[in-house]
Amino acid sequence: MVKGRGRVKGLFVHPVKGLSAQPLDRVALRPGKGIANDRMFAFARPEGRYRPGTREGLPKQEFFALVSDHRLAGLDTHLDAETEVLTARVAGHDVLKADLNTAQGRDEAVRFFTRVLDLPAGVMPLLAREPGRRFTDAAAAGDGPMDWISLVNLASVRDLESRTGAVVDPLRFRANVLVDGLPAWFESDAIGQEFGLGGVRVRAVRRTKRCVATEVDPETGRRDLPVVTMLDRTYGHRFMGIYLEVRTAGVVEKDSEFVI
Repeated sequence: MVKGRGRVKGLFVHPVKGLSAQPLDRVALRPGKGIANDRMFAFARPEGRYRPGTREGLPKQEFFALVSDHRLAGLDTHLDAETEVLTARVAGHDVLKADLNTAQGRDEAVRFFTRVLDLPAGVMPLLAREPGRRFTDAAAAGDGPMDWISLVNLASVRDLESRTGAVVDPLRFRANVLVDGLPAWFESDAIGQEFGLGGVRVRAVRRTKRCVATEVDPETGRRDLPVVTMLDRTYGHRFMGIYLEVRTAGVVEKDSEFVI
């Protein structure tokens, strides 16, 4: 593999599966653990396999998310990790402020998202939270994968843009880490390799296969760009980014080095 040094250009946490990314300036990581509070909540399909107390990883199809519910991207949401107050805004105006620590707040959130998702009468999502578990896409592969963190190489995104003539917002890929300054597609040969990510060591464990959730514009909530088809036609695969397993404890900051 080509050696090089890049920089962390973005750090993100997604506290509620399918809702807004929240930027971070720094994050403390521990071996085998993901970013604190990432995908700690989700809205589960009432007819699906999730029930309170579920301890197994479930595929994303069991939850309301951008892969099937693009209107979620039209909300600007924020979850305060300390108070667990979930706020949603539309066009700069607050439309929800719910304390998920309380039964009343959870009920308010469920009723609000029932309306947003335009569910039939009598059908309501289940607000899912299981202490010590994350509702990541990789969770269906087991408890270890549940705590992987996701990385996207901005050079690879630019390469896709240059080959297709499309403008591709990297936020479509909902990664935890964005890096730049490295060769496009270095990640294609990275699986099994260890890297330096700021103050921690990480190991690349799996390429990230993309789904139609990437077709949704993160700003407008419109399904407007066939990203999966673009990848398939351009490269003969549907991958963008990699999953990383944290190997050592330490801190990663925005503009930290990423060393391959």
